[in-house]
Amino acid sequence: MPINILMPALSPTMEKGNLAKWLKKEGDKVKPGDVIAEIETDKATMEYEAVDEGTLAKIVVPEGAADVPVNQLIAVMAAEGEDVKSAAAGAGKGAAPPSPAASTASQPAPAPAQQKPSPAAPQQAAARAQEAAAPRAAAAPQARTNGHGRVFASPLARRLARDAGIDIAMIAGTGPHGRVIARDVSTAKAGGVALRAPAGAPASAPLPIQPPSDDKIRALFEPASYEVVPHDNMRKIIARRLVEAKQTIPHFYLTINCSIDKLLAAREDINTVARTGEDGKPAWKLSVNDFVIKAMALALMRVPDANVTWTESGMLKHKHADIGVAVAIPGGLMTPVIRHAETKTLIDISSAMKDLATRARNRRLKPEEYQGGSTAISNLGMYGVREFAAVINPPHATILAVGSGEQRPIVRAGKIEIATQMTVTLSTDHRAVDGALGAELLDAFRTFVENPVGMVV
Repeated sequence: MPINILMPALSPTMEKGNLAKWLKKEGDKVKPGDVIAEIETDKATMEYEAVDEGTLAKIVVPEGAADVPVNQLIAVMAAEGEDVKSAAAGAGKGAAPPSPAASTASQPAPAPAQQKPSPAAPQQAAARAQEAAAPRAAAAPQARTNGHGRVFASPLARRLARDAGIDIAMIAGTGPHGRVIARDVSTAKAGGVALRAPAGAPASAPLPIQPPSDDKIRALFEPASYEVVPHDNMRKIIARRLVEAKQTIPHFYLTINCSIDKLLAAREDINTVARTGEDGKPAWKLSVNDFVIKAMALALMRVPDANVTWTESGMLKHKHADIGVAVAIPGGLMTPVIRHAETKTLIDISSAMKDLATRARNRRLKPEEYQGGSTAISNLGMYGVREFAAVINPPHATILAVGSGEQRPIVRAGKIEIATQMTVTLSTDHRAVDGALGAELLDAFRTFVENPVGMVV
């Protein structure tokens, strides 16, 4: 029987991927561990290794294809001793069962291959959708439950509702036996009639607020005054996670100023004594951000109650300070993680950060290099930004926003002096880190920043 190769889920957030490149061609022999393709996820470009032995009989999805759903058939391989032509001819037969999220119960039937949509197809489809919605509006069906308050819904419908921020229990199901299917979620998301009031609520209960549709937004502008740039997978994931973070995490903000004159002097001294590498360049060149990472790691060790992650069942208290650092890349943002940063020297942190940042910009990070972490740091000082507040990146309970260092007048012992000041703002998940605890963490951070010798002893 042919071996079906499916689009893999290479990260927890991956729903679709781009087939960047095939590294094997039809007719090539394949062994377990061979890299057969490069897949672009929402975060990185990753190698896809074969797990079976055989011959690549047919490539179903060509390289360059975008937005290929996870678990979709992308190629067929003939098993050892199997006829390659027969395997290619039977492409798709005997495929592994689709994931629950791809349940055919919630998907419309595919159109026959020989039929091509007419230019009026979109308008006709919209008209049919409106006609189908009319009887549903009159019937106002209720989502069927299992008797314990749990709504019957397809896995795809649940995921779509979660992504749209809609309570699945508020969607009226039109599937078999009142089951909520993908079409119902789409109708609810578009502001249609599939939303229903919660059980026991008055008929006038407000429905969830939905953002204006694309058509309504475009109607505000002249048709020829803009161009539409489709979102790539990374931008979609970033947008969804930011909305989820602001909707589900109660943000609380604390801001302080740190004097960094001693830090700048220590940085210059350390860089001055850098030995020369094999390429004739200094073996290291510390940045202010390297000191910030180290200071935050040590502060978390000094205030361990702030080195946590919130879960509904209990607080996760971390034993190490794994610091995520926001890195701007074309089209988005990635947050590679410096593991056990409290144990690393400033030079080790600098070297690790340069490597991670380079591979992040090339989208070559492994999932374990950008997932998890205790906290995160977002530094916009190099852009001249004085101060800002960052959005927490789950599962973190905090994120430190770092502004630029600039000379400002301050008062010391009753006298006005000029000092280099850096403003930082800590965003906290108030469920896990309240105001007093956040202030304690910031005070520890400032102590290390203003006395950098404490980072090297």
